[in-house]
Amino acid sequence: MMKILFVCSGNNNRISPFIKAQGESLANQGIDIKYFLVMKPGITGYIQEAIRLRRFLRDNRIDIIHAHYSLCGWCAVLAFSGIPIVLSLMGDDANGTYKAPGKKTFLSRLLILTSCLIQPFVDRIICKSAYMQRIVFNKKKMAMIPNGIALNDVCLLDKQEQKKRLGLDISIKYVLFLGNTKDVNKNFPLLERAFEFIKSEDIHLLAPYPIEHKQVIQYLNAVDMLVVPSLMEGSPNVVKEAMACNTSVVATDVGDIRWLFGEEKGYYITEHTVESLTAKMKEALGFTEKYGRTNGRKRIMDLELDSASVAKKIISLYKQL
Repeated sequence: MMKILFVCSGNNNRISPFIKAQGESLANQGIDIKYFLVMKPGITGYIQEAIRLRRFLRDNRIDIIHAHYSLCGWCAVLAFSGIPIVLSLMGDDANGTYKAPGKKTFLSRLLILTSCLIQPFVDRIICKSAYMQRIVFNKKKMAMIPNGIALNDVCLLDKQEQKKRLGLDISIKYVLFLGNTKDVNKNFPLLERAFEFIKSEDIHLLAPYPIEHKQVIQYLNAVDMLVVPSLMEGSPNVVKEAMACNTSVVATDVGDIRWLFGEEKGYYITEHTVESLTAKMKEALGFTEKYGRTNGRKRIMDLELDSASVAKKIISLYKQL
C-alpha cells in the first residue's frame, strides 16, 4: 500500500476541511494517508517544525510527502529526508492576497517569491487553476488538478424544506454570501453596495459565516443564488458545491471560475464594479424565477470534479514518483 504524508497547516490544531476531504478521497482509493500538522509560525517556527518532521520520518515509513501550501513545502524540504515531495499550491501562495482590484499586499508578494524559490527542491507541483501555472518555471513538474468535491455529501435537497430547517421565509428570495465579511479579499462591501440597487421586501441578503459544512449545503439548496465577488481565488470549492446543488452563481472572473461556468446557463461572471454586479445579480434572479434550478451538477460531473475522479488523478501523479 502506498504511504503518503500530508504536510499541512495545523491552525487551531485542525486540518483544513478541503485538505481533510482530499485525504479521505485518497484513502477511499486504497492509499494510506498520514498527517503532519505544522503548528509553529514564522521562520524559526518552520525550522523547528522541519526538525520535528525529520524525526517523524525517521520513525515512519513514507513513500511520498504531499505538502499543501508553499510554506509547508519549505518545512518538508528543510527536513532533508530524501523522500519525493509533491507541492500543492493553494491560492494566495501563487496568486497573492489583494487589497483592491489589481493591488497585491507586500507580504503576499513575498509569499509568491517563496513559491518560486522552492520549485527546484520539489518533485511535482499541483496547480488548482490555469492562472496559477504562470509562476511554475519547469512545466514538466506541473500538473493542473483542481480540488474535487464529495458529491455524496454535496447533495440536492428540497428548497422549501431547507428554508424551513434554516428558519428562512419560504416566500422570500435569498442572495447568499458564504465568505468572511471582514476578509478584504472576499470583497463583501462590493456586494453590499450592489445589493442596495436590488433590495426589496422580498429579496434578502444572507451572510451566515462561520457555519459548519453541513449547513453550507443546506444554505446552497435553500437560496436563489450564491455571489462570490472576490478579488482573487484559486479554485473555490464553494462555487463547485453551489453548482453541484444546481444553484445559480454570480462571481468575478478569478481563479478557474470561467472554466467552471463554461457555457452553462444560470452562471454569470461580473466585473469588480457595482453596476456590473447589480446587473448580473438581476439576471441570476430572473433565471431562478423562470427556471428554478440550473444543470450545474451535470457540469461538475462532466468536468470530473467529483472527489473520486480527482483522487485518481493525484494517485497517477504519485505513481510517476
